Amino acid sequence: MRRSAGEIGFQTFNYIALTLLGLVALFPVFYVLVVSLTPYIELVRNGGFVVFPKVVTFQAYAELLQDTKIMRALANSAYVTIVSTAIGVALSMMLAYGLSSKSMPGRNAILLLLLITMMFQGGMIPQYMLIKSLGLLNSYWALIFSGTVSVFNVLVMKSFIENLPQNLEEAALIDGSTEIGYLFKIVLPLSMPIIATISLFYAVSHWNSFFEAILYISDTSKHPLQAVLRSMLNTPDPSEMGDMTIVVPTESVKMAAVILSIIPVLVIYPFLQNYFTKGVLLGSVKG
Repeated sequence: MRRSAGEIGFQTFNYIALTLLGLVALFPVFYVLVVSLTPYIELVRNGGFVVFPKVVTFQAYAELLQDTKIMRALANSAYVTIVSTAIGVALSMMLAYGLSSKSMPGRNAILLLLLITMMFQGGMIPQYMLIKSLGLLNSYWALIFSGTVSVFNVLVMKSFIENLPQNLEEAALIDGSTEIGYLFKIVLPLSMPIIATISLFYAVSHWNSFFEAILYISDTSKHPLQAVLRSMLNTPDPSEMGDMTIVVPTESVKMAAVILSIIPVLVIYPFLQNYFTKGVLLGSVKG
């Protein structure tokens, strides 16, 4: 079909506007990357704002990787993220599978309770008292069990499972399969798109979490990367310290830590991108 001049102009305007918006969204990440690769002396000379550095150096990353505190925090974040994501996906899948069956006793009551938790929450103090009463303070399990299951993710998985053909379940039961067998042999293989999507949701949420560590963990050696990064970013710039001899990270090291914290998500996302779109669309629309 031949497009009119108005359609061509409108499409051209959309491309230009979206390109500009994309550049605006990417500029903060680009600036953080540039600062992490810029020598600290050049940053001070330019008032802390450099877009195109004259000299590129990886000294900030070298200092960062030699810091045992950063490496320990990175390992803590990886451990908490992997374990909490695995537990969260497993629990969400089992709950969604049960709620997807219309013959499940008390199904509507459970759905109502789940929806109530989305609108009303106990708050920080009751949650802290719960973690304390369970004896989980100052342990990794406080971070793992904090926000283990998301009701939103459960509902998305439930909708996805409900969209699977009912004939599959009937055929499996006729062949002698049990409900557990149907779940592991048929539902799980067919649900890989939504499982990958929900795994990404859980992983990003736990990877970026820092407040729970500050609230529940008093031992700084158990802090995840985001909590350590927060403490680094809150320290003053060395140029503002005057005659004080306190060793604080430079702006280049701080920005290198920020880049280090977003690299795992950037690496994982391309492998899950195909599942991501398919899983969200099939899990959010019924019919």
